[in-house]
Amino acid sequence: MMNHSQIEDLDKLILPMPPKKALWKGLGFQIAVSMILGILVGFIWPEFATSLKLLGDIFLRLIKSAVAPLIFLTVTLGICSAGDIKQVGKVGLTAIIYFEIVSTIAILFGFSMGELFNVGSGTVLTETAVNSQASNLIAASHAAPKSFGQFFLEIFPDSFVGAFSSNNLLQVLVLALMFGFGVLLLKEKQRELVENTIDFIAQAFFKFIYVIMLLAPIGTFGAIAYAVGSNGVDMLIKLTYLVLAFYLTLSLFVIIVLGSVCAIFKLNLFDIIKFIKDEIYITFGTASSESVLPLLLEKLPKYGASQQSVGLVLPTGYAFNLDGTSIYMSMGVIFLANAYGIPLSIEQLFGILIIMLLTSKGAATVSGGAFVVFAATITTTGLLPLEGVAVMFGVYRFMSMALAVTNIIGNTVATIVVAKINGEYQPVLSHKRED
Repeated sequence: MMNHSQIEDLDKLILPMPPKKALWKGLGFQIAVSMILGILVGFIWPEFATSLKLLGDIFLRLIKSAVAPLIFLTVTLGICSAGDIKQVGKVGLTAIIYFEIVSTIAILFGFSMGELFNVGSGTVLTETAVNSQASNLIAASHAAPKSFGQFFLEIFPDSFVGAFSSNNLLQVLVLALMFGFGVLLLKEKQRELVENTIDFIAQAFFKFIYVIMLLAPIGTFGAIAYAVGSNGVDMLIKLTYLVLAFYLTLSLFVIIVLGSVCAIFKLNLFDIIKFIKDEIYITFGTASSESVLPLLLEKLPKYGASQQSVGLVLPTGYAFNLDGTSIYMSMGVIFLANAYGIPLSIEQLFGILIIMLLTSKGAATVSGGAFVVFAATITTTGLLPLEGVAVMFGVYRFMSMALAVTNIIGNTVATIVVAKINGEYQPVLSHKRED
């Protein structure tokens, strides 16, 4: 019979604790420091800070260069790993139903909180000039899909290479699905050869991403410094209430709605958030959920979701499950309605909700992200002056930081939930020891 000390010694041999990494070497710590430095530089040297936008742009360009190929590789691998078209369809259908339900809840939540906080009341829109960058983004919104037919047509590429060169994630997703189904039709030996080749290339891309992520603190510093320096203190003070209300709304959505979803499926929301904390830091600093997609694709299987579920659900969620973007647009509608004194009936809000369920899907395909699809939504409804959208551009960068974080938390929860629904989730203990 072994005594207590002998059992402890045996446990140490079986489960050796990884060496504790120095705090300053952690990516999350480096990102946090770079954000603080960026804020300080933006306030103290605003003119110099605006020139640092280049650093953030370089980092995001490098990340975006790998996103489309990586989505293609991981979705294809997910289909191949499933080995059965019926299983792929089952996971995909579950994901789409989940996405639409939660997106609808997110829009309704944004409407409700916008009314509760009375955002936009007392705002003098005529005092804010439309700057050239906002004008360009509003103009770009006219190119966004305005009907279901146009949207449906534009998700199908007319060129295999063109989908990648334009970084159109919806088109890349369609190509990956079609290619993956094609691989499943190959003979077993041929399919295994193709699958192994794609897996090898995907691993090389993950290493490529690792090299890029070494630049994340520098990119974050430049992006934050630019955001603070370019907007200026006056603009931030004018729209501080909107930003604070938006941040509080997103926090409540994550805790109440996503927390309830996790509780229903017996998951721990805060454990999930802790698991992806480094990705949250990066997303907040860069205001881009794309910047962490490669990391999440590699990391979520370690939490317990199957590789094929992660490869299928997560990239699809980037196009169809944008909770933060949905809340941004719905609160934005209330802000403009209150600012212009235009009352909106329940029927009109319901109509806007239907339009948003369509236009929000374009956020992954339109340059300019949530701001552009929000402008497209306002244009489509015809209920509110489009010029008022430019007012929100002054603080868009700060709002996009929070909405991007909400998007990745929402998609992480969605991926794990869909995997669990389809019996492709196996909880593991190792992720709790990864700090």
